[in-house]
Amino acid sequence: MSWQSADTAFTRTSDDAVRCVLCPYRCRLRDGETGACKVRRRRGRSVQTLTFSTTVRHWDAVERKPFYHFRPGSRVLTLAPPGCSFRCDYCVNHRLSQYGRGQEPLAGPPPEAVDVPELVRAAARESASLGLSYSEPSLAPELTLALAAEARPAGVPVVWKSNGFLTPEATARLAPALSAVNIDIKAAEEEPHRRLTGAPLGPVLDTLRRMHAAGVWVEATTPLIPGTSADEAQLAAIAGFLASVDRDIPWHLLRFTPTFRMDEYPPTGPDALERARDIGRAAGLRHVYVERALGADGRTTYCPGCGAAAVRRDIWALGHLGLDAQGRCQECRTRITGIWT
Repeated sequence: MSWQSADTAFTRTSDDAVRCVLCPYRCRLRDGETGACKVRRRRGRSVQTLTFSTTVRHWDAVERKPFYHFRPGSRVLTLAPPGCSFRCDYCVNHRLSQYGRGQEPLAGPPPEAVDVPELVRAAARESASLGLSYSEPSLAPELTLALAAEARPAGVPVVWKSNGFLTPEATARLAPALSAVNIDIKAAEEEPHRRLTGAPLGPVLDTLRRMHAAGVWVEATTPLIPGTSADEAQLAAIAGFLASVDRDIPWHLLRFTPTFRMDEYPPTGPDALERARDIGRAAGLRHVYVERALGADGRTTYCPGCGAAAVRRDIWALGHLGLDAQGRCQECRTRITGIWT
């Protein structure tokens, strides 16, 4: 892994410092300083990034990202540049996302440079998407833009699984490069969000609104984390926010898994996940999903028109697609919002 030139999301200040405008920390960097993310730095008159490399390159089902209303049954060639703008206590990928903040080495094989044309060709051969996940893709704007420039003419979508912690300027620059984004919403109030992630909540909600308004396909994920999002009032507030943006935004509810600095907490039980699903539906959301704990019913898309099981899913895979190319239910012809082909 090597530092490479970065030419995105920086401005120069009047006293010759550089201000990064990629995330809301807006780090002000003098020569030799590294940003709060630990993967972007200033050297002389230039700015450099570590995120034009990846520690992961493998194929996933799109349902595993998770995307349930975006190209079901397709695959994603997934990359993971190091680093994250959050410091989540429960992070299952902390040896990758928390690069530069601890003594543990990066997980997996050594990071390798990204060959953009080769990746696009590989995805195109499989009618797949290119995805950035596991760490924080918003810290890799140069890679995202390079992938999109090569991928769009080839008909290859670029997708993110992101914490949504972006400035409005960066969102405006990057949204046109993205076909879909799944944004984590980990709390409904500032104090618990800061306690869990070290970062404010407001920019995350703003990014989701802006991505949706820009025409990017948006899904949202909430892990039921003890002390924050597992609280039913927090879940109701998150669901209410999503419904205020668009009742058709798919909401994925994830079981909390004890790990990292929260390894003494119990995992989420099925009853709590079922209550959370009911909370989402009561808030007006049409599509609320639980991946495994509630069985096939938790993964099924039901038609809001007639209640038929329009899309059935196995674990991390498509089971049956009962929609036409325009997303209309085969039973009643109601259109279900999504990108189905």
